[in-house]
Amino acid sequence: MEIEFLKDEKNKVEFVIKGEDHTLCNALRKELWNESDVDIAAYGIEHPLISDPVMLVETKKTDAKKVVLNASESLRKKFNELKKNLNSAL
Repeated sequence: MEIEFLKDEKNKVEFVIKGEDHTLCNALRKELWNESDVDIAAYGIEHPLISDPVMLVETKKTDAKKVVLNASESLRKKFNELKKNLNSAL
């Protein structure tokens, strides 16, 4: 996965997540909304077959990149827990 920043300000980031689709972006968007400092967490995909998603995150005070990293780490932990539970169930 490759990330390209279109905007990189303290309280606002906009970036492209190359090669991904709604699966990752929707999970990340939802996780970002769990952060109390997030004003906007949204993404768009112009065309699902030929476009990469563009995500926009705006915060009140916290560094927006830090919030995205925290949400990504939280998702990673949740996915690892799911994998662990699935492996033990199988």
